[in-house]
Amino acid sequence: MIPLILIAVLAGVSFYMYRQASSPSGENQSLHDLSNEDIKRGWRELGFFCELDDQNRVWTLTGSRAGLLHFPDLLRGFIIDPANASDGAQQHYGPYGSLDIMTYADAGLTGNAIRGSLTDLDRLASIVETHLAVAELGTQIRIREEYAPESRYALVLDVRADGFDPSSTDSERLGSTAERGAPKKTST
Repeated sequence: MIPLILIAVLAGVSFYMYRQASSPSGENQSLHDLSNEDIKRGWRELGFFCELDDQNRVWTLTGSRAGLLHFPDLLRGFIIDPANASDGAQQHYGPYGSLDIMTYADAGLTGNAIRGSLTDLDRLASIVETHLAVAELGTQIRIREEYAPESRYALVLDVRADGFDPSSTDSERLGSTAERGAPKKTST
């Protein structure tokens, strides 16, 4: 019995170390070790702020049009990485690693990840680009039906002014409360 427990513990530690080593740059740093500047830099590098609201079942990406266009780039970067070709492959993005993209047979927006086949994820990237091409400032674009109509969650793109600092929306760790204006309209 003890050898089985030891093997399980070693497997768990090995998996943890593998995930830490394979995570995108900077994300293997412990959350406790991140300074406010590290967090701000992480959101700025990502180009947008990402928040998962389980109560309202929505992933919200907040940023300028240019910042939000980093999301399709991120999806396409995920797609071309051979490590993400198999179902269940998953990458975490952002300073907390809170944005999860996963390769999965069916397109979906869940409380765990934004997922789909590589073709589905490329389609999502195109959907986002199409909406952002005509989005007005202050608009919240809701994506669910055209990507994964059976999903219980939705993806919302909160379009802010050019030059918007995505770290200003992070009230969880930085202590700043972002002023959220009322959206002009919601697109589907």
